[in-house]
Amino acid sequence: MPATGERLSTLDMLARLVSFDTESDKSNLALIESVCGYLDGWGVPYLRLPNAAGDKAAVLATIGPMVDGGVVLSGHTDVVPVAGQAWTGDPFALRVADGRAYGRGAVDMKGFDALALALVPEMLATDLKRPIHILLSYDEETTCLGSMDGIARFGADLPRPGAVIVGEPTGMEVADAHKSIVTCLTTVHGHEAHSARPALGANAVTAACELVAGLNRIADLMIERGDPSGRFDPASTTVHVGTIHGGTARNILAKECRFHWEYRGLPDLDPAEIPRLFAAEVERVTRERLNRYGAFGRIETLEEVDIPGLAPEPGSEAERLCLRLAGRNRTIAVPYATEAGQFQAAGIPTVVCGPGDIAQAHQPDEFITLDALGRGERFLRNLIESYAS
Repeated sequence: MPATGERLSTLDMLARLVSFDTESDKSNLALIESVCGYLDGWGVPYLRLPNAAGDKAAVLATIGPMVDGGVVLSGHTDVVPVAGQAWTGDPFALRVADGRAYGRGAVDMKGFDALALALVPEMLATDLKRPIHILLSYDEETTCLGSMDGIARFGADLPRPGAVIVGEPTGMEVADAHKSIVTCLTTVHGHEAHSARPALGANAVTAACELVAGLNRIADLMIERGDPSGRFDPASTTVHVGTIHGGTARNILAKECRFHWEYRGLPDLDPAEIPRLFAAEVERVTRERLNRYGAFGRIETLEEVDIPGLAPEPGSEAERLCLRLAGRNRTIAVPYATEAGQFQAAGIPTVVCGPGDIAQAHQPDEFITLDALGRGERFLRNLIESYAS
C-alpha cells in the first residue's frame, strides 16, 4: 500500500467535497482534481472523463483485480442551486451539530461519495477477489448524462461489472424501481395583430393555453389508470407544466408563447404514448385555434431531457447483493429519478441504495445524520468483506 496516501474520515472527506461549489451550472473540475489527487496518493488507477466543453468531468476508479463481475459504486458530484434559499450558514462549509452534518450536497449525494472515497484505504488493504469501481459523475441534477462515458467503458477497456449500486439517499433501503423523466419545451409561433381584429393573426398564448389544458387531460388519464404495481407515490405517471411565457401587451395577439413541461413515467409506461397523445393535441390546436383564420402559425416541441426509469429485476445480482449487505428482505420503489436507468439500459443489474433521507435533499440547511453515515459505512464494509471471500 502506498505510504503517501491521505487517510480521511468520512466526515473529513464529506467536508472536503461540500467545500466545492458544484452547482450544476458550474464546473466541477476543482472537486475532480482533488479526488484525482487523493486517488493518486493511494496509487489507485482511474479514468478522468471530461465533457465535450471541457468544463466538467467524471472520474472512474477501480480498486482490486481487473476482472468481470465486480460492483460499481455510483455517485454524482453536482448539486442543486442555493440561490433564494434561507440557509443559516455557509452552504459550502460543512457544519456538524446535533448529530447532523449540514451542507449543500451532504445527503444528495456527496455523503455517499465521501463514504466510497474514505473507505478506499480499507479496500486496498483487503485481498479483493472482484473489483470495486467508483464512478463519480456530473450533471445528474439536470440531464443524467454525465455518467454515460463511464458506463461505455465497462466491457470495453474495463471489466464488465455484475452489479451497480447508485448511492442516492434511500435510508439504506434497496430500491429496484423508479420513474422516468422526459422534459420538453413547446413553442407556439403565432402572428401579431391588433386584439380588436383577431382574424388578422394568431394568438400564441391562447393556443398554448389549450395545449396546457390538453396536458391536464393527459395527466388525468394517467391518474385514472393509476399504478397497477401499487408501489409508487404518487400512484401514477405524472404530467406537469412548470413555466409559461408569452405575449408583449394585452392588446396585441401574441407572436410567441413557450412553456416547459415534463412527465414522470411508471416503469411500464409506453415511451411513445404521451408524445403521441400530445401530438394529437398539437394537430387539433393548430387546426382549430392557431390557424382558424389562415396559415399563420406553427407549434414545435423540443425534447430536452430523457432519463430512463428503473424497472424491477427480481433476483438480479444487484438486488441479491444489496439485500444481503443491508440486511433487508424486500425492495422498495422511489419517486425520484437517478442514473440507475442508464446503467440498466446498458444491461448491468442496478439498484439504488444509499444513506440519508431524500426529504432533506434540495432544501435549505440540507443535512445527513451521523447515524445515516455510520450505517452507510457498515454497508460498504460489508461489501468489502464479501468481495474478499
